[in-house]
Amino acid sequence: MARKKRNFSTFNLSFLDIMSCGFGAVVLVFLIIDHSIEVRSQELNADLLSEVNLLQEDITEGEAGLVRLRNTLSEVDLQIVEAQGLATRISREKEEYEAQIDDLRREGLTERSAIDALQAEIQSLEDEVKKLREASQREQGTSARSFIGEGNRQYLTGLNLGGRHIAILLDTSASMLADKLVNIIRLRNMDGAIQREAGKWQQALDTVDWLTAQLPVGSEYQVFTFNTQAATALPDTAGKWLEVADQAQLEKISRQLRTVTPAGGTSLVSAFAALRGLSPAPDNIFLITDGLPTQGTTPPKGSKVSGAARQKLFRQAVQALPPGVPVNIILAPMEGDPMAAAEFWQLAQASRGTLLSPSRDWP
Repeated sequence: MARKKRNFSTFNLSFLDIMSCGFGAVVLVFLIIDHSIEVRSQELNADLLSEVNLLQEDITEGEAGLVRLRNTLSEVDLQIVEAQGLATRISREKEEYEAQIDDLRREGLTERSAIDALQAEIQSLEDEVKKLREASQREQGTSARSFIGEGNRQYLTGLNLGGRHIAILLDTSASMLADKLVNIIRLRNMDGAIQREAGKWQQALDTVDWLTAQLPVGSEYQVFTFNTQAATALPDTAGKWLEVADQAQLEKISRQLRTVTPAGGTSLVSAFAALRGLSPAPDNIFLITDGLPTQGTTPPKGSKVSGAARQKLFRQAVQALPPGVPVNIILAPMEGDPMAAAEFWQLAQASRGTLLSPSRDWP
């Protein structure tokens, strides 16, 4: 009996070993299958994410394209409206002209009579010009020198050219080379002779010649140039008033100014402070410039000066002006300085001076 029990125990152990091995095999197969499923899921997820990213990029590009199309449609709509308005105006003007022609025809006006009327008007204008020339000759001698501009129009400037002591301030900063920033940069890198022939600078020089030609013979004057510093046009005349009657000296100043090459920034406070060296103080000031200052008594900290900072520098510079003296501003155009006209106009009004923004063919 004992022998039979030992065999049965051995059988039981062998059966348990077999069951354990089978269970382990099943678990191993399950783990292998689970791992393969996880790897496959990750691959599928990566592919799906790539597709989603591509679709997102297509959506972004489509939205940008839609914005561009909307902008284009808005521009086209605006052009259509402008074209319709222009067509309406042209049609209206055409009808008005046709009505005028019909009226003239009903009045019996012929081409011959129209020509005769124009000739009579021309003759009247010629007679008026002749009278003005005769009056000019009678007044000869009231101006120290003559100046003939190249413009084809006469100007009513409103500038008060009177006074016993007249100061002229000429901006010689780099911005006086041109109206646009890109042209200023281009000219600034060229030869000095080319810079001195720049159209805007030549107009500023002609303006000084025009002003000095209009000064009363019995008065005195001084011409200052300024960029970051201010100085008299003739270095040996610092602190002195010059006689307008000395025509040779006027011509010398004109020649000297034409040797100046515009460069540097603009310190308006230096220009106004230079007037303090004159005794007696000026009773009339002419300022030829193109915009608000870019620095005060010291250079700016950075390479750029904001519009608000330039306004602040301008208002600080005004404090250095002699009190109660009219300031007449001849403001040349300048790109990127929209507040200049308003600030200088306020200065002209407050000082009882004038503001002139000349056209290209003045004086």
